[in-house]
Amino acid sequence: MGADRVERRLAAILAADVAGYSRLMERDEAGTLAHLRTLRRDLIDPKIAEHKGRIVKTTGDGILVEFPSVVEAVACAVALQRGMETHNDAAAEDERIRFRVGINSGDVIVEDGDIHGDGVNIAARLEGIAEPGGICISGIVYDQVQGRLDCTFEDIGEQSLKNIARAVRVYRVGPKRPQADPQLAAGERRVAAAGSALALPHKPSIAVLPFANLSGDPEQEYFADGMVEEIITALSRIRWLFVIARNSTFTYKGQAIDVKRVGREMGVRYVLEGSVRKGGGRVRITAQLIEAESESHLWADRFDGPLDDIFDLQDKVALSIAGVIEPTLQAAEIRYSAERPTKDLTAYDLYLRARATASSYEREHLAQALDLLEQAIEREPRYGPALALAAAYRGDLENYDWVDSRDEEENRRAAVDLAREALRAAADDPGVLGRAAMVLGRFGEDLDAALALIDRALVLNPSFAYGWYWSGWLRLFAGQAQLAIQHFETSMRLNPRGQRGFHLAGIGTAHFVNRRFEDALAVLRVSLEEVPAFSPAYRTLAACYAHMGRLDEAQSILKRLAALTPVVVPTANPFRRPEDGELFLSGLNLAAGEVG
Repeated sequence: MGADRVERRLAAILAADVAGYSRLMERDEAGTLAHLRTLRRDLIDPKIAEHKGRIVKTTGDGILVEFPSVVEAVACAVALQRGMETHNDAAAEDERIRFRVGINSGDVIVEDGDIHGDGVNIAARLEGIAEPGGICISGIVYDQVQGRLDCTFEDIGEQSLKNIARAVRVYRVGPKRPQADPQLAAGERRVAAAGSALALPHKPSIAVLPFANLSGDPEQEYFADGMVEEIITALSRIRWLFVIARNSTFTYKGQAIDVKRVGREMGVRYVLEGSVRKGGGRVRITAQLIEAESESHLWADRFDGPLDDIFDLQDKVALSIAGVIEPTLQAAEIRYSAERPTKDLTAYDLYLRARATASSYEREHLAQALDLLEQAIEREPRYGPALALAAAYRGDLENYDWVDSRDEEENRRAAVDLAREALRAAADDPGVLGRAAMVLGRFGEDLDAALALIDRALVLNPSFAYGWYWSGWLRLFAGQAQLAIQHFETSMRLNPRGQRGFHLAGIGTAHFVNRRFEDALAVLRVSLEEVPAFSPAYRTLAACYAHMGRLDEAQSILKRLAALTPVVVPTANPFRRPEDGELFLSGLNLAAGEVG
């Protein structure tokens, strides 16, 4: 008779617990319990009710919830985790509460309001393998929710779960990322782990690895790196070739190289590696071109010459590589040494030293780099790349709030003057065009002229990752937010291991000016995790919180900014459209008023 009274039904089950609960309780028992009660009242219970869930039971650190559909269960879990991210934003790391969530769907036995059975047990085991702040779902749940929710799913394969007889296919759930230009969105925006593969572009593609320094002098490392930079630049001028940026390929420096892995992680068909030896007034460059997937050696050669011929040697390397990849190469697409911006090797050496010095982006290093560039320009006043780089570094001083407010106008004038002089000296150099465009677009008065400059740079060098990045900011200043996002995404594909935090700051700002505050919030917070000293991202994030009515969080962000710089609210904004500038400054002033 008892069996007749057993109630069964199909249900979606969510199991969640607090990661590190024992540690939190040991640290502050009363405070942790009070914190959890507040979360239940303000976030957890309202979200569960919103998604038609029923709380079956709670434990000290956990909760079991039943939903009428898996879509509602997963949507609720995503909303809860997003809410927790926001809640934790202002909390110290060791005080943050993070939930792990597991979701399954199956037949359950209902008894006195409680539920039992394998469906419940699997949900609990999935919660156990989820990361803090993460969500794991079973394959049966994935089959019902894929394509129906604004999130991503990562297949982590079949998992053996404790006390579950059969293996269960498991998926991790994550927030949906902004979409890129359709031609580039087929690959991951950034490679997060070895073995992840980016889709091959539709045209021949190459990554140039750091060359070994065989000079016997570790201090000549900058020279070997400079050779690679120049070869990458020469290859990038070939319009039909897709060339990965130096910042990404140099992440392999000092590592044992697996060419097949490099090809997968960079999303390229070809890999170039080699060495540089400098000594006795002569230079030797050796290089070999490898087809990544098959690891076949397609070409190898050695280039020797006096140091005075270094630019010619670089071009010969690039031309030889391109000729192997595409025999019908139009040689005119590579500039020869006769058109190089300087023949003064000391000025060129100072320029290379400046780039190496500023690579860490620390205030004192940037100052040292500017001093080296000043010496290079003194030797060669019409050295376009050195002039443009000095202009860009002066712009960076202001971007990082490293200029005293009394010196801002003088620094801006110097940056603009250097950019204009660079254009007069080298008007067809993509790097000069790009840097000058960014400086003039930021500090000059003619944004249309800056856009024309960056467009020309990208025509001359379609693989110019920094050019696409600068174009993203300029499009954003011009009010072209969607195009800005596409250009940031293009830059990240060309530079898959670069610091994407700067790009995400731009994408987040684009969402902000489009009034998509939730999207802006998610992206800007990630950007600051990756580049925590980038003050423009703090300002936009604070303005975003303020416009969402979340003034406590806006205040917290500006307090973090104040620890980096005394400049909380800038004297001007770069946005051309009045409504964008007003949105930015009004939000920032509202947040700053709360701080005050």
